[in-house]
Amino acid sequence: MSTVEKIKEILEKANVSKVDFAKYLGVSRQMVYNYLDGDNLDKLPKEKRNKLFKLLDVRTMEEIIDIKIDRAYLDKIDARLSNKKNNKNKDELLTGIEGFKKEEQEILSDIVFLLKEMLNEDKTKQTYITLTYVYHFLQSMSNTKELRYMLAYVAKASGFVKPNIYDFEEERQFIFESIMYSAMTLYNNGGASRSKLMESHKRWEAEIEQKNVEKLSRTQELNTAKVQALKELGYDEITEHNAGEVFDKIAEIQARNVW
Repeated sequence: MSTVEKIKEILEKANVSKVDFAKYLGVSRQMVYNYLDGDNLDKLPKEKRNKLFKLLDVRTMEEIIDIKIDRAYLDKIDARLSNKKNNKNKDELLTGIEGFKKEEQEILSDIVFLLKEMLNEDKTKQTYITLTYVYHFLQSMSNTKELRYMLAYVAKASGFVKPNIYDFEEERQFIFESIMYSAMTLYNNGGASRSKLMESHKRWEAEIEQKNVEKLSRTQELNTAKVQALKELGYDEITEHNAGEVFDKIAEIQARNVW
C-alpha cells in the first residue's frame, strides 16, 4: 500500500469528505484530487504537508504507512477537524453566526466554501449565472414548498441521501419525486421532442406573464396606498419612528378600498 492509498483509507474510515479535507488544508477540492491522484505527495507544498502531518499526528511521510487505524485514532482525527472548523468560523467572513447551532454554522461554512470555490475555479459568465439562479431559488423557497422536494430529489439522485428518506411531507414528496423521475427519464432518453412540448411551454410562458402582471399590479396598488397614507398622516417618508403608524394606515386604506 502506498502512502496516498493509506491516507485515502484513513480519510474514508474517518468519514472525512473531500470538502472537509480541502477546507482543512486551505485548498480547493480540485487540488485535493490532484494531491491524491498519484502514488506520492510530491506535489504537496511544505505548508500543506505540515498541516497533513498535524492532522494525522505524524512527523514524516514514512510514519503514515505504520498508522494503526482504530476507533481512538479516528476520534482524534475528528477532534482535530472539529477544532479547525470552530476556529475557522471565528476568523472568516461568516460573521454574526454565533447564535446558530454548531451544525447550522458548519453547513453555512460549507456552502460559502463551495460557492467561493466555484467562482475561483471558473471565472466564466456561466458560473455567475448559475449562482444567480441559486440565489433566486433560495428566494422562492418560502413561497414554493415543492422546491424543497426538488432539492431532496437531486440529493437522492446524486447519492447523498437514501431514496426512502422523506424529511418533508412524505406523501407529497413521494409523488413529486416519482413525477421528477419520470420526467428526467423521458428527458434523458430523448423521448421529449421540442415540437410536442412547444404548446406546453407556451402555456407556461403565458402563466408566468400573468403572474408578473398581477405582481406589478399589487406593487402599484401598494405604492399608491403608501403615498396616500403618508399624505393623510402628514409625513414625507417612512422612517423607523413612524413605520408602524404608516403601515397601519396603509392597511386601513386597502381595507377601505375593498369595501
